[in-house]
Amino acid sequence: MDWDKLRIFHAVADAGSLTHAGDTLHLSQSAVSRQIRALEESLNVTLFHRHARGLILTEQGELLFDATTSMVKRLDATAARIRDSEDEVFGELRVTTTTGFGTLWLAPRLAKLYAKYPALKIDLMLEERVLDLPMREADVAIRMKEPSQADLIRRRLMNIKMRLYASETYLEQHGTPTSMEDFSAHRLICQHAGTAQVSAGALLVAQLMSHDIPSTLTVNNYFGVLQGVLANLGIGVLPDYVTEDFPHLVRVLPEVESNEVPVFLAYPEELRHSKRVSAFRDFVTEEIFTFRKQNPA
Repeated sequence: MDWDKLRIFHAVADAGSLTHAGDTLHLSQSAVSRQIRALEESLNVTLFHRHARGLILTEQGELLFDATTSMVKRLDATAARIRDSEDEVFGELRVTTTTGFGTLWLAPRLAKLYAKYPALKIDLMLEERVLDLPMREADVAIRMKEPSQADLIRRRLMNIKMRLYASETYLEQHGTPTSMEDFSAHRLICQHAGTAQVSAGALLVAQLMSHDIPSTLTVNNYFGVLQGVLANLGIGVLPDYVTEDFPHLVRVLPEVESNEVPVFLAYPEELRHSKRVSAFRDFVTEEIFTFRKQNPA
């Protein structure tokens, strides 16, 4: 198959329109249409269903789009490796992690990384969905469980626990509970046990909810939980890594905590020699070491 035609097919499938693909490729709509028609003739299949709202891939088109998507991502990875200088760290690095860890721990520390590598461009993707690193949805991942995907280099960074925290102001106004029975006079702020989160956190929330707490506020990520705690709304279930950057939080009921949650950094084997990945890995490792030294378990 002609790679140039495959490249044009991929752009059309991605855009769902001959016109939009032509704009991206700097080709006329008729030129794009001719290349698609020629590709269909060479394969003796129909790749698109055409209708008034645009183009929809046929079953054969879906198969080919899966293949071209994989090819494009592999080429992107190769280009990234080629662009890596022997002595400099520059260019884009796509990092994925959870909303909580990304907003509460990682983002506040990135100034140090930029100070060392000012030409680095970081695309920080914060979501609970586990992105596919071998398929190049991201370059590096920091996750709260060991990655199961093959062909990944992984490093265990630290262990965290979910604990109960409240603001000083809240406790001055409402008192400090000394047992779970005292929670009848307090509001619990947490992620709902059914939302996407680490199993240890969900288990702790379920255990707390079993005490029939009368008032709750549930949020779908730890950043939201923290904002509720800082706004003096109640006692929140938060990961222990928030304590360094929010020293005025007070731990409540110290005997109540989740099991340990491992934090892993992972990246594809093919990026082993990437200067950007190495710089980010070393930066995170150093920050974790400093954090744990200052905040022993």
